[in-house]
Amino acid sequence: MAFAVFAAGPLLSLAAPLAPYTETSAGPAAANPHTGMALVAASTDARQALRWVVDAHDNQGLPFVIVDKKGGRIFVFEADGQLRGASPALMGLAPGDQTVPGMAQRSVASLRDYERTTPAGRFVSEPGHNLQGEAIVWIDYAAKLAIHRLRPAPVAERRAERLASDTPDDNRISMGCVVVPVSFYETVVGPALGKSRGIVYVLPETQPLQRMLVALQLSQR
Repeated sequence: MAFAVFAAGPLLSLAAPLAPYTETSAGPAAANPHTGMALVAASTDARQALRWVVDAHDNQGLPFVIVDKKGGRIFVFEADGQLRGASPALMGLAPGDQTVPGMAQRSVASLRDYERTTPAGRFVSEPGHNLQGEAIVWIDYAAKLAIHRLRPAPVAERRAERLASDTPDDNRISMGCVVVPVSFYETVVGPALGKSRGIVYVLPETQPLQRMLVALQLSQR
């Protein structure tokens, strides 16, 4: 399975397997106790990805984001790995880790339900605007994939209620974009990623995380 990969920084050696993240592991929790405590509620994959990014300096000195589709959450970090904020987020309606073929030539409205995925991978984000002039953060411009604020939507979709629920099971509703509460976008996402580039790691849901991390390593050889 292929993942979207882009230029990365120094990489961990493939000679040693990636160890599972624990609160006593060397890495972001050890270097930043506040970050470690704030991520206790995060999934094992999210914490493992954070450890890998910080240990490998893969974010190249840029702020970065971890999108945990299975956990229905987004984590925004400063360039040094310090947690800036975390929030529930809405993801693509359909499970899947690949970009819809030919998306650059299609409209978002043309997507069938099974095509409404949030692809996994490492993306270089860019601040921008949508057709309505709203400030957003592009994850993949060609794929029309972005992080943006919660917007008005059909009542039946219950987007605000989905964000507020205690479970990630109902966070799958978007066309593929990562949708966050307005206040979170304005106080966390915008200040961190709204003026310059960043790195967005969208974690896979149909394949093991380690497969994606190894693919990122191999892309630099």
